[in-house]
Amino acid sequence: MRFLGNIEAKTDAKGRVFLPAAFRKILQRAGEGNLVMRRDVFQACLTLYPESVWNEQMDLMRSRLNRWDARQQQIFRQFVSDVELITLDASGRLLIPKRYLKMANIEQEIRFIGLGDTIEIWSAASVERPFVEPAEFSDALQELMRAAGKEEQ
Repeated sequence: MRFLGNIEAKTDAKGRVFLPAAFRKILQRAGEGNLVMRRDVFQACLTLYPESVWNEQMDLMRSRLNRWDARQQQIFRQFVSDVELITLDASGRLLIPKRYLKMANIEQEIRFIGLGDTIEIWSAASVERPFVEPAEFSDALQELMRAAGKEEQ
């Protein structure tokens, strides 16, 4: 699955929004019926995981954490405790619960951003400016790709 794009949308008064058609088609082709929503770990946005991707993340995290280490168990608990199982209605809409709207500072205008195997939902006001300034982005990308090239040699 590869979600790509930066798509504008609006929530209704109940917090419902149409998942962009391009993303719905990708989910349908992959046979995915459910999504998992959680607040992003690093940013004030929401992340939608196709259920299979979420399960892979859970398995990966569980494999790296020790159930008998109290701190690691708390980290795992924090990661999985505040998620919401999302099912699209017959019209292709999803409901963003009110607590999640608050977490991401979403009022009505939103942006869906495809990030490969996940989809982020941002307040439109939050993404009016670039995530990284253009000069900084080009420098960082060049550095990352140069380092990746050295590893391949």
